Amino acid sequence: MTGFFSKLKEKMSNGDSEIIHEAEEEGYVELGTDVNSQSSKITVRPFVIDDFESIKPILDTLREGNTVALINIKPLKDKDIVELKRAINKLKKTCDAIEGDIAGFGDNWIAAVPSFAHIFRHKAKEEKKEAVSEVTGYD
Repeated sequence: MTGFFSKLKEKMSNGDSEIIHEAEEEGYVELGTDVNSQSSKITVRPFVIDDFESIKPILDTLREGNTVALINIKPLKDKDIVELKRAINKLKKTCDAIEGDIAGFGDNWIAAVPSFAHIFRHKAKEEKKEAVSEVTGYD
């Protein structure tokens, strides 16, 4: 049984040792470099939602992770408000899933961003409520 393992070990180590010896003789080891063909730039892309099915390309580009989507919702808003709510809910769920962000600006636009970005929301200043003390009358 030990002979079998010895032969197996010898055969397994022969392949590796040949590669190591070749590398030692040449003095260097060539490593393959993988060059990404995709650009690392961010794309800001406008979209228009005409119906519920038109959100599929928006969802696909958001899932890719390098596109900021500016979405015009006016055509669907004028057409069918129930479908608009359904489409916006689908966009919200996708943004939550990819850890992105979504916000409306104006009456007819939505911005949706992937996880690398955050949409700033200006918080309205709360008016300071001055404490009014009760005035009691003395007779």
